[in-house]
Amino acid sequence: MDATAVARVRRFNRTVTQRLGVLEDTYLSRDRPIGQARLLWEVGPDGVQVRSLRSRLGLDSGYLSRLLRALEDDGLAVVAADAADRRVRMVRLTPSGLAERAELDRRSDELAAGILAPLDDRQRDRLAAAMADIERLLAASMVTVAVTDPRRPEATACLAAYAGELDERFDGGFDPNRSIPAEAADLTPPSGLLLVAMLHGEPVGCGALKFHAGAPAEVKRMWVSPAARGMGLGRRLLGELEAQARARGVRVLHLETNRSLVEAIALYRSAGYRELSAFNDEPYAHHWFEKVLDPWRVRLPPGPGRGTLAAPTEGERHAGGRGARDR
Repeated sequence: MDATAVARVRRFNRTVTQRLGVLEDTYLSRDRPIGQARLLWEVGPDGVQVRSLRSRLGLDSGYLSRLLRALEDDGLAVVAADAADRRVRMVRLTPSGLAERAELDRRSDELAAGILAPLDDRQRDRLAAAMADIERLLAASMVTVAVTDPRRPEATACLAAYAGELDERFDGGFDPNRSIPAEAADLTPPSGLLLVAMLHGEPVGCGALKFHAGAPAEVKRMWVSPAARGMGLGRRLLGELEAQARARGVRVLHLETNRSLVEAIALYRSAGYRELSAFNDEPYAHHWFEKVLDPWRVRLPPGPGRGTLAAPTEGERHAGGRGARDR
């Protein structure tokens, strides 16, 4: 990691925390710290599930319980079982909590205006643009990507959104039953795998691999939520899939895509995929791509986290990919 970049991030953090008043015991001159104020804003007028709040903010359950208890003690919030599902705990603001949230909104607007006021128009535009860029990059840094069981709710949500978007964008729609299958069993080790990207506790992207013994592996189900586009997540997912393939001794990746997915086509070309003539009969495909992975690969011995780099054998240099033989 670049030490200069790390130092700049730390200096930026110090400046922001001081300018926004985060160092004060009370935020915006109210009788509570910023953590409690943020919860009031996140709960909002409609209430929210406790588990959703914890996931969205990335808070430890014990710390979140203490924050909520403080709001309850002040008469600003109520935590109770959901009437529709007694297993789920809900947080709702009281009338006093709603009034306090409105006051915090008013004071937050004043703070923002106070930051902008000393600047000229050009400086304000630069600051607003820089803040939008920083927000996008910080959000990208909070995305987690992990191999996920394709039957889990976050995985099925991604796969359903993927199919739904293709149905909207393809000429004549998209019917998964006509496409080359990539069912849950196909995306479960050792047959394949599915990566799911999560942000604030919500699924925002996915990508999959299908392995074939002695043949190239297939990249499947690449999708990024519209809410997460512009963060470089598609490229990150593709890179993670390539790393997973290398770890299993795969030498060659194949994928196909539809002509309407111009962003995906540009991504694949810029990531080193070369276009081939059709190598399968996917009815929705207009472009077929291949990438030969770095011949050095990660060999994973028994036990987690102990991968070592190893050169390919002579036979592997001429194989399309070892795929299932390495699983």
